[in-house]
Amino acid sequence: MTSHGVKPSSRVLVIGGGYTGQRFAAAAKTQGAQVWLTSRSAREGAQWLHFNAGEGAIPQLPEGLSHVLITLPPNGSGEDDAYNLLKEALQQQPLQWVGYLSTTGVYGDSQGRWVDEGSPTQPGLRRSQSRLQCERRWLASGLPLQSFRLPAIYGPGRCPFQQLQQGTARLIHKPQQVFCRIHVDDIVGALLHCCGLPPEARPALLNVSDDLPCPSSETLGFAAHLLGCKLPALRTFRDAEGEMSPMALSFWADNRRISNALLCQDLGYSLLYPTYREGFTASWEEEQTHLK
Repeated sequence: MTSHGVKPSSRVLVIGGGYTGQRFAAAAKTQGAQVWLTSRSAREGAQWLHFNAGEGAIPQLPEGLSHVLITLPPNGSGEDDAYNLLKEALQQQPLQWVGYLSTTGVYGDSQGRWVDEGSPTQPGLRRSQSRLQCERRWLASGLPLQSFRLPAIYGPGRCPFQQLQQGTARLIHKPQQVFCRIHVDDIVGALLHCCGLPPEARPALLNVSDDLPCPSSETLGFAAHLLGCKLPALRTFRDAEGEMSPMALSFWADNRRISNALLCQDLGYSLLYPTYREGFTASWEEEQTHLK
């Protein structure tokens, strides 16, 4: 890391202490930083700040923050609680870097074609439309902010292993459909990599995706191989869609390939898990370690 990166003198706030937020917080602590996380429910421990807009729980932020990561999605009304309630307080802080976790859903459906940071944003899903609006507001906030556009996030506890073991996994094929994904630790790695870049070298928008867009049937097959279990019967999307919830159907609505060239070629970040094969293997090993 350069002098701009997370280091022992850093004071880091993670707004949204969920799956990715906690992994980032743990990595920042490993580098010696002092870290706080927000949670919708009150938690014990000095590092947790209670932030729940619906309950009127607005935290007083620690002073002297140097880095902030915003992981909260828009609320049910499409509004950004962090922006509406914490932006002004953040503008008073001596921030060196702010990261906002967005979604590659802002690109909409490219019918399987590659998209990059310069591609048009034409989100079809309501939640992606809301995320794009929130992203734009943060980018216009005057904060030293980068927006990281993420596809499906996986990692320990977020792979299809449990569904395969319980017999609830579904093997569905839709011609030409691919999905992009990223291991949670590569999100963390990309965030820390950007913290370590000079401010003038940090792009405002950045895709964080692995090297191998592919059908979900392919990833499920590899997961079954790791577990040594059988796959469920293959079904076509046309046959299965009538049984899917609106949320499940929405994941099949967009078809695109996400380019990570800006991150991996221009900015020099090396993926820990270039494909789901390395990522699933590491996730399975970590899950097994925690069970011992």
